[in-house]
Amino acid sequence: MIFLCFFVINFWQLNFSNLIISWYKDNKRNLPWRETANPYLIWLSEIILQQTRVEQGLPYYIKFSSIYPSIEMMANENEEQILKHWQGLGYYSRARNMHATAKHVAFNLAGKFPSTFKEIKQLKGVGDYTAAAIASFSFNEKRAVVDGNVYRVLSRYFGIHTPIDSSKGKKEFSELANSLISKKQPGEFNQGIMEFGALMCKPKKPLCENCCFIESCHAFNKNEIQLLPIKSKKLKQRKRYFNFLVITDGETILMQQREKKDIWEKLYQFPLIETNQELDEIPKQSTINLNGYEIMDVRAYKHLLSHQVIYAKFWLLKANKINLSNNNFNHVKLNQLENFPVPKLVENYLDEFFQLIN
Repeated sequence: MIFLCFFVINFWQLNFSNLIISWYKDNKRNLPWRETANPYLIWLSEIILQQTRVEQGLPYYIKFSSIYPSIEMMANENEEQILKHWQGLGYYSRARNMHATAKHVAFNLAGKFPSTFKEIKQLKGVGDYTAAAIASFSFNEKRAVVDGNVYRVLSRYFGIHTPIDSSKGKKEFSELANSLISKKQPGEFNQGIMEFGALMCKPKKPLCENCCFIESCHAFNKNEIQLLPIKSKKLKQRKRYFNFLVITDGETILMQQREKKDIWEKLYQFPLIETNQELDEIPKQSTINLNGYEIMDVRAYKHLLSHQVIYAKFWLLKANKINLSNNNFNHVKLNQLENFPVPKLVENYLDEFFQLIN
């Protein structure tokens, strides 16, 4: 009886694995990082795709892999230029960690990318998911990936109600995924289950009627599609009020680099005054003394981040003379602004700024 149960369980697991791989081969999207086993290029794609949709990340992958075809070339670039190329993709710590890892591999590991899950996980900015992806895609190591797509597929198909953001849930899903992964084709299985979640088992409108698992899917048969997966914690968003002083004499503009351990670290912005509430008049500050200025324009933006809501006002000021009391600010020529990496919020404003002054 024990042998029979073991046989049935293994047959069931093998069937799930084979169906995923078969579906993937027939339906996968044609993406450039799927055409290589080069760990550098796969690592590059995985870092870019962290918390980023494929459609948004693809142009950045093409850009980075074209400019830096080898990890040594990326390692020899300066960080500011890396951030400029990353501009608009968000979560800039990924870019800084990526550059740090490139330098570590190029200079400390003689350019040889680590080849095992445990070694890859030691790299800066790499967690379990990314390490498993690289190890399985590049080196055929039997390590299951568990991302948002995988959580969704497994929770719906198997009817798992354990919250995916709990320690118990993370362990449960990881163990299940590793029990299902193909021994011979771990990379194909990992690619397949993620692709299946992205294209078929979508968050809001899954394509259940065309699903190869429809007869055995718990969520479909129990009408729990919109319930699963379950999260126990609601994301709390912090409200912040930014007042940017866009100070220009018509030829130059004042900029500063963010240095604190906060959002947009190392990116450039206009002089900023953060307040506890939205203001209707220009805020007072002490680091810049303006000897006569004209308010040319005021624009308000609402900028959403995963954990913060930024209410920003851009105060466009034309000043005759600017006296600086510290060296944290730089005069930048207007025609050189495009060389500086800036947050998406500032980039969006700059599109309107140049229309205002021209």
